[in-house]
Amino acid sequence: MVIGCWAFAQQPISTLQKHGLFGRAQGTTYTITYFAPTQSISQSSVDSIFNVIDQSMSLYKADSEILKFNDPKTSKLVLDPHMLRVIRESFKMHKESGGLFDITVMPLVSLWGFGPKKIEGIPDSLEVKEALKTVGMDKLKLRGKTLKKKVKGVEIDLNGIAQGYTVDVLHDFLLANKVKDFIVEVGGEIRAHGLKPDGGTFKVLVQRPEQHSQGEGYILNLNNKSVTTSGSYEKFRKVKDYRFSHHMDPKTGYPLKSQTISVTVVANSAMEADAYDNIFMAMKPKDAISFANSKNIIDIYLMYLEDGQVKEAQSSGFQKYLLAD
Repeated sequence: MVIGCWAFAQQPISTLQKHGLFGRAQGTTYTITYFAPTQSISQSSVDSIFNVIDQSMSLYKADSEILKFNDPKTSKLVLDPHMLRVIRESFKMHKESGGLFDITVMPLVSLWGFGPKKIEGIPDSLEVKEALKTVGMDKLKLRGKTLKKKVKGVEIDLNGIAQGYTVDVLHDFLLANKVKDFIVEVGGEIRAHGLKPDGGTFKVLVQRPEQHSQGEGYILNLNNKSVTTSGSYEKFRKVKDYRFSHHMDPKTGYPLKSQTISVTVVANSAMEADAYDNIFMAMKPKDAISFANSKNIIDIYLMYLEDGQVKEAQSSGFQKYLLAD
């Protein structure tokens, strides 16, 4: 099954030129497409942004700030500006979601084999129960720029929000360098600003499951908006006959069991969209639609399983982003 978001922009006839930057970062690929008279954004400047953010929040960079915080000997850490913004947003999302969004699931992520260390089997109930003792954002306290552990052994994982934040940082960097018309994509997290030189919006393809009878997917119009997609198909492990997702339930300690195959979120910022797509994966489809409609600042498109059939649902405002036939 292939589901996801891809950005594309046609080459228009204009005095403005189309420029592109491509590469690998944060364990995935990135693409930046922008329109300007000359190529004004260097590859090295973009790579530098990724390096700074990885130094802050990468679980795979040995001397990163997040690993300093996760060290059992650390009880508190003064946060750098990047992690501080992400942590503040994480507390906000935790509150809004009733605890579904939780950055303290790192012990569970590691236990179930989705962390930096390779795990062969699956944990038993006692191991899960022990890991849950350090899970819960009530075990963290943010005071000013300092993040404190209220319980020894708490570890955080910002992968559910940091990549969207990276897209926002790149967005702000382009604007600061007087680039007004562009689309940024990092591992499927997308944010667009401005228009193409022909006056058209940037387009994003959201694919349907291969077996879906209604065609290959939707094309979204993005006008100063972000879009992300999350799904149970994208990262999983299989041990014998047990297949499970990387999405952890912070209440039970077990991988999330969800009807939802994928959720696409349109929001003002990529950090918001990235966090919300994790929240909606944890909700029942009906509850997710109700939640999105009540927020009135985000829109979502869901694909989910019901009675063995793939079904779709969308929030009341999602239709306005669809490319007209």
